[in-house]
Amino acid sequence: MICDNLKRIQKNIDIATERSGRSADSVQLVAVSKRQGLEKIRKAISCGQQIFGENYMQEARQKITSLDQNLCWHFIGYLQSNKCRVAVELFDVIETVDRLKIARILARHAAELQKDIRILIQVNIGREKQKHGILPEDAENLIKSIHRETNLQAAGLMGMPPWSKEPEASRDYFGKLRKLSEQLADKGLFPNDNNIELSMGMSADYTIAIEEGATLVRVGTALFGHRD
Repeated sequence: MICDNLKRIQKNIDIATERSGRSADSVQLVAVSKRQGLEKIRKAISCGQQIFGENYMQEARQKITSLDQNLCWHFIGYLQSNKCRVAVELFDVIETVDRLKIARILARHAAELQKDIRILIQVNIGREKQKHGILPEDAENLIKSIHRETNLQAAGLMGMPPWSKEPEASRDYFGKLRKLSEQLADKGLFPNDNNIELSMGMSADYTIAIEEGATLVRVGTALFGHRD
């Protein structure tokens, strides 16, 4: 089932990239494995999946230490300051940086551990009070501060639109996040302004996100089925 799901998702990615005039390899699938058992994750690995996303540090530690070390792990949950060292130890990409304090701590631990990590800036693109992420108008100053005060470089942006039963309702928010990334790129705020990471889109709306510029799509249920 998981192999079939992975093939179907990849086919949908190919169709969406072709529809939007992009190459298929411009989008990477982050398999959201939170609350999924090791058996399912190993099956996805056997089918060729190499990038996984986790939300919870303790759960992630158990999985990452049990699995192939050549995998790429993205942290996609809310990051507390007292979990930053563990995050640096376990993860290759941290998608949810939304405070200078967190960036400073991550940078310190990365230096101590002599490890390069990539970060994305989480933007609260829907301005929802219950969600984390910096407001769009504050993203520029945050990125400038991170670059000025740490050795970290923001590779791009991450965001989640407000929940809706209609996937098409996400399109406007994805478009706004893409436009924000372009505005920031015009100011030279990313290390590679021609290759900005945009992490947006989940199981219900990832093809729409791709049409609006996503380079990373975070898909869990559509790949693994319901969580354990």
